[in-house]
Amino acid sequence: MDLSFENGFSLSETLDILLNEDIEGDIFIEPPNPHVDTDVDSADEDGSGLVDNLSSRQLLANAEIRFQNNERLGVNYEDLDTQHNNSQVHTPRETSSIVGPNQLSDKYQKWMSTRIQSKRKPCWIKGADFDLEKTSVFPKPDYSQYQNMSIIDIFEMFIDDEIIQHFVIETRNYALFLNFPDPNITANEIRCFLAILFVSGYNDLPSKRHYWDNGDDMKNIAVSQSMRRDRFLQICRFFHCTNNTEIDQNDKGWKIRPFIEIMKKRCIKNFVPEEHLAYDESMVKYFGRHSCKQFIRGKPIRFGYKIWCLNSKNGYLLNFDLYQGKNLKSNSDYEKLFGKAASPLLVLLDEIPDDKRELNYNIYMDNLFSSPTLFSFLRFRGYSAIGTIRDNRIPKNCPLTNKTLFKKKNRGYFETAVERKDGLLYLRWMDNAVVTMISSSCGSQNVGQVQRFSQKEKRNVLVPRPRLIAKYNTYMGGTDQMDQNIACYRIGIRGKKWYWPLITWMFDVALQNSWILYNKTNGTKINQLDFKREIVNVYLRRYQTMPKAMGRPSTSTFSTDCRISDSIRFDKIDHLVKQIEDKKKKRCAGKDCKSIMRTMCSKCNIGLCIDCFIPFHTR
Repeated sequence: MDLSFENGFSLSETLDILLNEDIEGDIFIEPPNPHVDTDVDSADEDGSGLVDNLSSRQLLANAEIRFQNNERLGVNYEDLDTQHNNSQVHTPRETSSIVGPNQLSDKYQKWMSTRIQSKRKPCWIKGADFDLEKTSVFPKPDYSQYQNMSIIDIFEMFIDDEIIQHFVIETRNYALFLNFPDPNITANEIRCFLAILFVSGYNDLPSKRHYWDNGDDMKNIAVSQSMRRDRFLQICRFFHCTNNTEIDQNDKGWKIRPFIEIMKKRCIKNFVPEEHLAYDESMVKYFGRHSCKQFIRGKPIRFGYKIWCLNSKNGYLLNFDLYQGKNLKSNSDYEKLFGKAASPLLVLLDEIPDDKRELNYNIYMDNLFSSPTLFSFLRFRGYSAIGTIRDNRIPKNCPLTNKTLFKKKNRGYFETAVERKDGLLYLRWMDNAVVTMISSSCGSQNVGQVQRFSQKEKRNVLVPRPRLIAKYNTYMGGTDQMDQNIACYRIGIRGKKWYWPLITWMFDVALQNSWILYNKTNGTKINQLDFKREIVNVYLRRYQTMPKAMGRPSTSTFSTDCRISDSIRFDKIDHLVKQIEDKKKKRCAGKDCKSIMRTMCSKCNIGLCIDCFIPFHTR
């Protein structure tokens, strides 16, 4: 079968090849061009969407077939080490080169140019190992700037007034863009709207309307008393974060690009440097139709948007970017040397300010990204890197035992080899399967032991495990930890817009990051649910937009602390003495005060005498 296309072939042609030639292989699709005609899915907003249908843009997108022997047919992106692939690799289409916010220095450009032009022959030392890990000391994380900050204060370092006001302006503009009257949405309503979204993460109902249902088994009193249902649905309809008249045809995520850029800046600004970072992909669940939708077999979320993420060990998201086939901020040298999967890592690092970027981080990644060229470049920039690596990316003359022969070794057996010119260590270890690692800092020294079940002996046995493997297992799971944190109480209210899952994902990220910072700062840790509920209760009470309900509230001083959050009671904002309506009386809520008076706090909505007013609002 001789198939050769000058510019590759489309997904439709790829499907025809697989059907007509009766061959087996995996199809990799490059996201097609963005569409600007509509941003609404055809499926019901409370349903699961359409999975199998492909639009015309997707059928015309570039695609490639990958066989089990790692050979490729078509064009998606160049492999990291194409010189080791015997199959023909076609030249991808020319794309515009856009450099990131931090221009590459001359020494980096020189290194990359030399690497592209050179034909290096590796120099190996079989059985060698790194004597010691890097000797430079990483500064101890300092969280002192977040001390004495409340939950609301830390959360609003991510979702601050600038972001809220941005949503207010763009939401009102979008309503006018659709020829609807100005909805006059305020910042308080957006914050109350956000709190209701958070409620749906831990109090899920069949649809958004059920939060205002009259039935006792369905109605949510806190939500129904903070905002009217029709007002919430109106904000949902017009909720927007960009100007629809400013379309970027080269950016498939232009609808949410302003919010993405603001959130990236907030995550980087509030990041307290930690030595170990994990680079991995995260999936945002989405079943509708969009050119950026991906399918990844074996993931907990198979259909959705792919996000490149840089996380610390505890799950804090330092930086991220939406995968859309090509990186708008990358350059041709990055993608030519490192491929489309690994080059976003360098862009994410370039976006970090100098005071944080120049620290000597340890970066962990899996075999989708790892390559000798990438690890050598990271080492040149002052970073250490550890990762698993695919066999087709290991230099051919590497002295490690062939993988087929290695499978016959006993469990726990390992081999090492060091490439002298790049200063990289390759390690192959026999566990339940063969594991191959690459490292620029850590070796196999201080071999430990790990417990495994022996089928032969029918009991648990201790198996030798190199330090490199143990360190990788300890620090690689940062992105997975973030996914787990978000999945626990992910916003449950659905929308018909393709960008809605991405917006709610960023809200969840902001809450998760602020929760991590709060627990790092305070000695007493709080679980994520209580943290989220505190934000919800404060926002629904502070920014409620409905008229106050009929009836007389409880005057019990015992329940005062339970009814009023400390974030409202002690915020020192708009607490005013006012007369109780209709000259009625209330019992004072002050400590050990039994007086009955006609004055109350206008914000806390409880009775207070003049003498108890200041002590009640003071910690």
